Amino acid sequence: MIDRRHVEKALTRLTEIESRLAEPGTASNQKLYQKLVREHSALKKLSDKAQHFFDLMTTFEEHSALIKDENSDCELRELAQSEIGEIEEALPQAERDLMFALLPPEPSEERNAIVEIRAGTGGDEAALFAGDLFRMYSRFSETQGWKINLINASASEVGGFKEITFSVEGANVYKVLQYESGGHRVQRIPVTESSGRIHTSAATVAVFPEVEAEDDINIPPDEVRVDIYRASGPGGQSVNTTDSAVRLTHIPTGVVVQCQDEKSQQRNREKAMKVLTARILDKRRQDEADAMGKKRRALIGSGDRSERIRTYNFPQNRLTDHRINMTLYSLDRAMEGALEDLTNVLREHDLQERVAQELKDLAAESS
Repeated sequence: MIDRRHVEKALTRLTEIESRLAEPGTASNQKLYQKLVREHSALKKLSDKAQHFFDLMTTFEEHSALIKDENSDCELRELAQSEIGEIEEALPQAERDLMFALLPPEPSEERNAIVEIRAGTGGDEAALFAGDLFRMYSRFSETQGWKINLINASASEVGGFKEITFSVEGANVYKVLQYESGGHRVQRIPVTESSGRIHTSAATVAVFPEVEAEDDINIPPDEVRVDIYRASGPGGQSVNTTDSAVRLTHIPTGVVVQCQDEKSQQRNREKAMKVLTARILDKRRQDEADAMGKKRRALIGSGDRSERIRTYNFPQNRLTDHRINMTLYSLDRAMEGALEDLTNVLREHDLQERVAQELKDLAAESS
């Protein structure tokens, strides 16, 4: 049961934020203003959910007392008896909604995302699988009304990609796609296999939230080595004819990003810098998560990207997500972009884990 005191403690900040928002100078500081607006929205939602839950609890307790009181009016007792069932049925959902509202806001969930897919073990088959994953996410993005922009691609000679990087723009992109980070394994008969043997190959997926001004990611020019080279592989007319491809190396962290998709060297540089800042921000957040210890790393939205998260078994038309022990026998539909059921379950599971951890932390603070 949620302790009312925990909720009231969290809501003490609401009045403070409203006062800050009313100050004339707040709006002139857009970074602070946006932060306060998001926090106010989250706390207002918490206030509404808390009001609904505790109102239900109060009514339930009053009705229960009335029903037990043999000296109470008979008609009132009958009325209470007829209503208490509906209240009792509504309470679990109201409590669940309040628990979710208690979670600290995650501002990055509203952002666009940058996705990197790399072929792993399995040679040509791994590259083909990386291409299939890109197609799957492209189809899924279409169903969500999102837009995909290619940043960099290293095509394989047999098809697919050795590596592909792209951005996804739209509403709540990172909120949904963050759970795709990790190792993806495929089991199927490769098109190059004449004996019909099932092979196992792999690809890794990394999803980063796009950097925004409030993140304060400032990279001094002397920390970045810039290499210009001739683009290669599939592309426009400038491929193999102009030095338009750009490779950026962040010297302090060793992060390397390259882009050759655009004909313009300047556009390639801008795209590469966009990915570089996103990866540096992601590294900063991963370091913060490590500093928080195992409790945060255990949540599926912030797990180790080297961890195998999912298996795609084509002969059995089976897709298994190992983090939540969920198996679907509709792999064919998933590969065509029907991922919403899976992403919803992953989101729900992660929220429940976060709620459980938050309640533990609150209990520890009170003890």
